[in-house]
Amino acid sequence: MNARKFLKSFRYAVEGILTATMEQNLRFHILSAVIVVLAGLLTGLSTTEWFMITIVIALVIGAELFNSAIERVVDLASPEIHPLAKQAKDIAAGAVLVFAVASVIIGLLIFLPKWF
Repeated sequence: MNARKFLKSFRYAVEGILTATMEQNLRFHILSAVIVVLAGLLTGLSTTEWFMITIVIALVIGAELFNSAIERVVDLASPEIHPLAKQAKDIAAGAVLVFAVASVIIGLLIFLPKWF
């Protein structure tokens, strides 16, 4: 394995994440993750709860990164407005919404019993 190529791939991945932070929705998800982590620290979550929170945060942010990539590829392939291009973008955004709603439900299941 070429170590230089391997390290370059990490640089490209970080560049991709930084590029995606231009997206308002990704910034919102990152801010939400920071708030949840701070709430978790103040609440005293168990290891299992931290595991679930970490997985959920990774899934939502990962889904948003995929969504951003899909949007860019669709825009490149179909710069003009096309119904299938819109559907592809809407479906990708819908996937993020599914993960986000599930993450809110999981967060409520974890935090509410500890707070009330």
